[in-house]
Amino acid sequence: MPDTDGFAPRPDRLAITLWDFSWYVRSAPGEPFADIDRAFTEAVERGYNCVRICAMPFLLFRSGHDTSRLTFHPLGGEYGQRTRWYDVGAVAEVDGRAKLLELFRAAKRHGCTVIVSSWEYQQSPSFGADASWFQALMDVAPDDRPVVLADALADLVDLLRDEGLDRAVAFVELHNEVQVTRLTDGLAEDDIFAGLQTRLEKGVDRFKQRHPDVPVTANYARVPAGQMRLLPRNVDVAVFHPYVYGVLGELVETFALRDESRPFPQRLASELLLRDGAPPFEHWQPPAEDRWRMGATVMRARELYVHDWCDPAAWDRWLYERYGEHHRSTYQLLDLWIDVAADWAAAQSVPLVFGEGWVGYTPLYTSFEEGPIGQAIARHAMRRSADVGAWGTIVCSNAAPQHPMWGDVDLQRELNGEFLGRSA
Repeated sequence: MPDTDGFAPRPDRLAITLWDFSWYVRSAPGEPFADIDRAFTEAVERGYNCVRICAMPFLLFRSGHDTSRLTFHPLGGEYGQRTRWYDVGAVAEVDGRAKLLELFRAAKRHGCTVIVSSWEYQQSPSFGADASWFQALMDVAPDDRPVVLADALADLVDLLRDEGLDRAVAFVELHNEVQVTRLTDGLAEDDIFAGLQTRLEKGVDRFKQRHPDVPVTANYARVPAGQMRLLPRNVDVAVFHPYVYGVLGELVETFALRDESRPFPQRLASELLLRDGAPPFEHWQPPAEDRWRMGATVMRARELYVHDWCDPAAWDRWLYERYGEHHRSTYQLLDLWIDVAADWAAAQSVPLVFGEGWVGYTPLYTSFEEGPIGQAIARHAMRRSADVGAWGTIVCSNAAPQHPMWGDVDLQRELNGEFLGRSA
């Protein structure tokens, strides 16, 4: 039953669906989040009790911009339209703070909690009307960025508290996947984790000074085994994203999707992955007026090109044909990461959350992660999450309204029901 202030009791476990920045950039009519109440209704029907979002805190509270009439745009033309998370279909016009309050009021109505994060030093500004949001972020000195984000998030909690909505916050993350963002600017490659530890601890301390009663953390891509001693020691929640990649990692390596020191293997990609009529990689760009957007995201142009132009059946076939060589190591790595994460959380006496997972980043219309192998990995990961006493976990990063997997209602109900039904 709801508490007297209208909030459901804080859940013992969080069944998380990843709404990231999509909840505002894809809120135009006809888009997945055009009706936020419907999105929450569907989430609850699938067994979720928590959504995780980029709350655009810097833009709303520290950029100095007028956020009462924001517009969010596609990348331009057909660019990105077959790439997961980038396939924005229409311009969205919103009052930023009003939009945020609308989401939290809907969360309260539907008995859900919200993990408040930021993707702003990673990709959110690439959907802005112009480069001013991105430039304002970059104008902050790298050493100061976590503290500025902490103040922005504290301002956000102030607003929610004024509106009687702060109890919907499960916890706050300074930023998403901190070690693969522009929060690392100015750090030597072999000093990223140590440098981030210092920067993030200052940010966590700043937020706690203003809101000591709200849990705060920062989350990491993967589980950085071997670097755990260099994670911030003052966080209230341990949050990791165990994308194991496995056979998908072999594809990324074979086609040099993230290794710009190597030439892009155009002929090999055309023969094995791409649809007929795919232009050469160097010809696939946004319209001239939108090219600044690729500087505002960590997404690599060649990876976006292959995602846009792949034949989904060819992509999935490539993975299935080679998966057997990776089967055992995929589960071994996933188990190792879950155990390492749980051990670190226990040593720090903080709850454990897996905010994203499990295979990796796949093109929009492919179905490897949604198919039988991906589902088996998700079942294993969710059961292991329960076994190690995780506070929160996720069916799959692709299980959200902006992805085709949202249509697999039965799978989401099954896995969320099993996770929430296990004793903590």
